[in-house]
Amino acid sequence: MKLLTIAIPSYNSENYLSKCIESLLPGGEDVEILVVNDGSKDNTSAIGHEYEAKYPGIVKVIDKENGGHGSAVNAGVEHATGLFFKVVDSDDWVKKSAYLEILEKLKDFAGSDVIIDMLISNFVYEKEGAAKKKVMRYAHALPKDTVFTWNDVGHFFKGQYILMHSVIYRTKLLRECGMKLPDHTFYVDNIFVYEPLPYVKNMYYMDVNFYRYYIGREDQSVNEKVMISRVDQQLRVNKLMIDYTVRNRKMIFANKRLKQYMLNYLEIITTISSIMLILADTEEALDKKTELWEYLKASDSYLYRKLRYGIMGNGMNLPGKGGRRISVEGYRLAQRFFKFN
Repeated sequence: MKLLTIAIPSYNSENYLSKCIESLLPGGEDVEILVVNDGSKDNTSAIGHEYEAKYPGIVKVIDKENGGHGSAVNAGVEHATGLFFKVVDSDDWVKKSAYLEILEKLKDFAGSDVIIDMLISNFVYEKEGAAKKKVMRYAHALPKDTVFTWNDVGHFFKGQYILMHSVIYRTKLLRECGMKLPDHTFYVDNIFVYEPLPYVKNMYYMDVNFYRYYIGREDQSVNEKVMISRVDQQLRVNKLMIDYTVRNRKMIFANKRLKQYMLNYLEIITTISSIMLILADTEEALDKKTELWEYLKASDSYLYRKLRYGIMGNGMNLPGKGGRRISVEGYRLAQRFFKFN
């Protein structure tokens, strides 16, 4: 068994896949690198197979029909032989020194009686053209360099949450929790870091800048114009997260800190959906925003009140054009601070 499986969901990634793989190779034989070629129409598969031939036993290519990012992640989880599991997108990379530190820590846990469900580390927004890189750290909310549970988790900043870039899960936990990401849907990374959380007992946070999250291509799913054009997929993910929360209410609400974190996360995703619909600035989009909040209300009245009358919920539901303008200004302020999109 490998220590860590790293899945690289890849679609038409020939221009940057090599950089991603090269950054992961220093893990050596402890690591399994799964290049999941999601029906690419370029040389992605050929590049992956070149590395597979050069590094047998480390790099493996999974060629599959196109099913989207979630389908590629599902395939990675299904084929993983590592004790732990990480997703690294094909246009991103990792920092070697932090990578090696994390592997050493995972080795420690693999040889101990303590079961770690989730390891968390920092990520860096590698925004094209930005002179200063924004680092997403969690030291204010999570105990450092020690095993902890949800009872030990502090308060996250408003609008801050743990992303796919931040986490390494225990592979068996991902399988046991039954998570299956939907096919042909963007933004499923939010489901990936949301659904397993009620099953997570022990966590460990390393304050190292491990993951380098590239932002800058016009065709990226997180590009604002692209998000607006794909808002229906954002809404699908949002509703799936609402459904999951309602379905697993008892388990989530059993721990105060887990409940607080997951409801904050759901509030953020619902806020993002709302602001994209406001930015679309069409009557149809505004109707969809109303429908989203009505969906939440019909699903669970407590969740609705909690999200609708919180700071962000109120901010997304101010009346009239003037109210929507204020909503957008608040979003732009957060955008400048957190340096996303």
